[in-house]
Amino acid sequence: MKKIVLIVLLALGAAWFGGRALVHQFMPVAEAAALDAEHARIADAFLDHLDAGRYDDALAMLDANAREALAGGKLQEVWTSLSSQLGARTSRSALRGESVDGTPVATSTLTFAMLSLDARIAVDADRHISGFRLVPATAASTPAAPVETAAFVETEAMLGDGARALPATLTRPRANAPVAAVVFVHGSGPHDRDETVGLNKPFRDLAHGLAERGIASLRYEKRTKARPEDFASGDFDVDDEVVDDAAAAVRQLRDTDGIDPARVFVAGHSLGALMAPRIAQRAPEVAGLVLLAAPARPIADIYIEQIEFLAAGDGSVSDDERAKLDIERAKAAAIATLTPDAPAADNLLGLPARFWIDLRDYDPVAVAGTIPQPMLVLQGARDYQVTPAGDFARWQAAFGDETRVTLREFPGLNHLFIAGTGAPNPQEYSVEGHVDAGVIDAIADWISGLPGRNAAASSR
Repeated sequence: MKKIVLIVLLALGAAWFGGRALVHQFMPVAEAAALDAEHARIADAFLDHLDAGRYDDALAMLDANAREALAGGKLQEVWTSLSSQLGARTSRSALRGESVDGTPVATSTLTFAMLSLDARIAVDADRHISGFRLVPATAASTPAAPVETAAFVETEAMLGDGARALPATLTRPRANAPVAAVVFVHGSGPHDRDETVGLNKPFRDLAHGLAERGIASLRYEKRTKARPEDFASGDFDVDDEVVDDAAAAVRQLRDTDGIDPARVFVAGHSLGALMAPRIAQRAPEVAGLVLLAAPARPIADIYIEQIEFLAAGDGSVSDDERAKLDIERAKAAAIATLTPDAPAADNLLGLPARFWIDLRDYDPVAVAGTIPQPMLVLQGARDYQVTPAGDFARWQAAFGDETRVTLREFPGLNHLFIAGTGAPNPQEYSVEGHVDAGVIDAIADWISGLPGRNAAASSR
């Protein structure tokens, strides 16, 4: 199960707060804050115990709820899995003070061969550790400065108005006439505008590549990244997390100077691709959809397939792993019995009942069959998360004979559409790569080749 622990850390962040062990969907932004000396002493001692293998001593420093949640070898399992899966640890930084959702934490960056993690530690008034979280260090990174080249220019923007607005980047080719544009819609998790995963920034690659080919784009901080407080009630659905902001982005981009309002497209990745047909329903003025690694099955089923794949990654599945897999399968199966009157506090796999009911009752392939927009469906052949056999084949079966839908599979590309070799694995996301140029060409050529004025011609 160490392999499963790792993918949770890489994709979503594993969190233990308030005495509950959970997969945390949101990674609140950490802000710099003063570090209390006693808080620092306690946090340092806790990390020292973990590094020395004194897990009982480390557990003794936790409050009662957290201790119960991490007993039975769970704390040791997580800590020892880090080096075995991320490579040797090369450093542990000095502690620094941060504030996460108003809670003071002491944070140390742990640098491994393949990835850096931030260890965040909260201490209560009784000097017990009440919270311990490991998150990818990139989660706290600041957006890159806008880029300006001979081919395109970037500007800072906001999606929406007022307190709920989301920071964004508008990328525009240097052109003499209005151009086509794309709204990027993220996958699952609290992504930044570049959809940063480890050392990779696929949306940034796509935005720059499309701009060089004459197509503008808008990419924005996902609401779960920029404004986790909007989900404080714990009761939300996929529209709240994904669809509403994407539809608003389409409308805003159509009203932007230099953009052809008749040529605004949505490019969704993973969860964003899953929801793209619904986005087209909510924003029917969208010109077309680009679906990158689009799930065609229930997300809970895909989750189970992923963790089964990872558990078997070393060629065997232990009895302990089988038991833990059975627990996760039971959670996924329970989604089928959820009802709308389930309490908001009830959650499965770290998400509330309303979210799962919304996804459970949504069939992206069926909805895609009801909308008029053209679609480009792209798949990486090395994607173990959204698979060619399990997902892309369903899109092919449904739309292989439709002229409004173009389907393409790219050999050697993973879930991020980055080239790789051998068996796919989550560790490769921690190696810097870039979206394959063939994918960018495919998107640009498809947009430019649709009926109507050549969207990219004015900048070439």
